[in-house]
Amino acid sequence: MTSSLLPRGRRKPDEFIPPLLRPLIRAYVLGYASAVTPRILTLVLRYVTRRRSDKGAANVTQPHDSFFVSLQRILRGGLELQRFPTFCAALIGGTTLLEVVLGRALSRLHWDQLTTLTRNRLSRCLSAFVAAWLSLRLLQSKKSDSFSETITVNSYSSDNKQETIRYAGRTLDLTLFAGTRALDVIIGELWARRKQRRIATGLWTQVESLISRLTDPTVFAASSALIMWAWFYSPSKLPKAYTKWISSAAAVDLRLIEALRRCRKGEIRYGEETGQAPLLQSMCVDYKWPPEWGDPAKAIPFPCEIVHMGCGPSCEYHALSRFYRSFKWSMITYLPLNILARQKNLKGLRTAFFSAARSSSFLAAFISLFYYGVCLARTRLGPHIIGKDAKSRQTIDQGFCVGLGCFMCGWSILLEKTARRKELALFVAPRAMATLLPRRYSLEKQWRETFVFAFSTAVVFTCVRENQKRVRGVLGKVLESVLEA
Repeated sequence: MTSSLLPRGRRKPDEFIPPLLRPLIRAYVLGYASAVTPRILTLVLRYVTRRRSDKGAANVTQPHDSFFVSLQRILRGGLELQRFPTFCAALIGGTTLLEVVLGRALSRLHWDQLTTLTRNRLSRCLSAFVAAWLSLRLLQSKKSDSFSETITVNSYSSDNKQETIRYAGRTLDLTLFAGTRALDVIIGELWARRKQRRIATGLWTQVESLISRLTDPTVFAASSALIMWAWFYSPSKLPKAYTKWISSAAAVDLRLIEALRRCRKGEIRYGEETGQAPLLQSMCVDYKWPPEWGDPAKAIPFPCEIVHMGCGPSCEYHALSRFYRSFKWSMITYLPLNILARQKNLKGLRTAFFSAARSSSFLAAFISLFYYGVCLARTRLGPHIIGKDAKSRQTIDQGFCVGLGCFMCGWSILLEKTARRKELALFVAPRAMATLLPRRYSLEKQWRETFVFAFSTAVVFTCVRENQKRVRGVLGKVLESVLEA
C-alpha cells in the first residue's frame, strides 16, 4: 500500500544491487567518502590559499600541476586494500554475510533449549565478532614507519646487523572508539532497566534523576580534563591534528606553556638561580614588562599578568576578554557550517545563527574557564589555601593551577543542548582514554586490542539490530541504515 503511493521515478540508488550485498556496498562508499573528503577539502583550501598568495606571479603552472597530482594520489590511496574503505566493507559486509551462514548452521543443530530469538542473537553476535576481528587485522597488517624502529644488534662478528622492530597501536583510536560505544550501550541498558523497575515500584528518586541528567556532562568534563592535561604536559599522547587545533583555539604564547612545564619538571624553582630566566624575560621584552617579572629568582611567583598576555592585571577582565575573542573565532567556523545545513529562508537562517551562537558560547566558555581556573589557583584562591611562601607557590605552578583549569573547562558543556552534550561526550571519551595508554606497544600483545575491538563491535552491532535507539547519537542511525538489507 505504501510502496504504491511512492513516485514511480523515485528509486533507491542501490535498488538493483542484490539485498545481501547492499550493506557491503554502502559501507565501502561511506568509508571511502569519509576517508577521502576531508583530505580533498584540505587540499582545496591549501590550493586556494596558495593561488591568492601567488596572484600576479608569472609562474603558476607548478602549483596547478601539483594540485592534480595530489588529488589523484588521494583518490587512489582510498582504493588501497589496507585502507579504511576496505575495512568498512569487510566489517559490515562480513557481518551480514556471516550472519546468514551462521544462522543456517545454528538452525540445523536442533538445539531445543535455544529459542529463535537466542539463535538470531547468537548468530548476529558471532558474525559481528568474526568480521570485526578479521577486518581490524586487515588494517593492522599495513606497515607504518611511525610504528617501527630500526636498531643495531651487536654480534660476535665485526659487522653489526640492523633489525627492524614493529610495534602495535596503529588502530588504538578505532578500538577505543568501539570500546567506548560498547560501554555506553551496556551501561545505558542496565540503567534503563533499573529506571524502569524503580519507576514501576515508585522508588525512583530525584538523586537518580539528577545522575541521569549529569552523566553526559560529567563524562565530557572528565574527558576534557584528561585531554587538556595531556595537551599541556604530554602533547605526544594526542594526535598531531588534535594538538594543533587545541593550540590554535587556545591562542597562547608557547613560552608561557614551556615555563609551566619546566616548573613541573623542577627546572624552574622559585627563589633559586637555575638559568631559566631568559625564557620569560623574552616575553617581558615583547610585551614591554619589567624584566624582573621573568626571573624566578626574583619574582615569586611570576605575575599573573604574564598569563593574561597583555590584557592587564585583572584576572576577571582577562577571562571576559578570552570569552569575547574565542566567541568571534568560533563563529567564523560554526556560522557558515550551520547556514549550509539549514534551509535558506528567514527561519532557517535564524535557527542557524542561534545554533552557531550556542556552540560558539560553549567553546568560548571552555577556553575562558580554563584560563580563569589557572588564575584562581595562582592568584585568587590558591595562595589562601596552599600558602604564599616560595614552596607553596612552586606547588601551585607545578601543576595545581593547570589542574584546576582542566577541571573547570569541561563544565562549559552545560551551555549546549542535551542531545549535543551526548554527542560531544561520546566524541571526547575515546581520546581521553587514549591519553592513559601508550601509543605504541609490543606486537605480541596486539591480540588483546583485537579482542576488545571485536567484542565491542559485536555488542554494538547486535544492539543496533535489536534496539537501535540504545546506540545513541548519529552512529546508531548510520549503522541502522547501512546494515539494512
